[in-house]
Amino acid sequence: MRHFSTNLHGIFDYLIAAFLIAMPWIFGFVEIGGPESWLPIICGVGIIVYSLLTDYEWGLFKVIDMRAHLVLDVLVGLTLLFSLPFFGHFDVSWWQPHFVVAIALIALAALSQRTPEHRGPHFHRPRTLGT
Repeated sequence: MRHFSTNLHGIFDYLIAAFLIAMPWIFGFVEIGGPESWLPIICGVGIIVYSLLTDYEWGLFKVIDMRAHLVLDVLVGLTLLFSLPFFGHFDVSWWQPHFVVAIALIALAALSQRTPEHRGPHFHRPRTLGT
């Protein structure tokens, strides 16, 4: 069962993205440098970009299907989950925030609706010239 509407999912998208961008300063990673600093910023900016491009209530350009958006959420979560050990950073204080956000992103994707509220399950976008 999908518990989160796409509208609520969109709110969480932007909140998680803002948190990821601020995370290096919140947890002091910015002083250390390395992937623990720049990875959450890149992931946060990426979430904002594909959220703006998603065809849901919080999207501006409505180019990406919601299902593709959910796949991107899982990929970002997996990137956060496995990247720091991959880079050789095993200090709990460094990877713990990345781990928590990664699990939150994957869980949010798994529990969110796949069709925006403003669309029915059988909605088909009208074809435009050239497509």
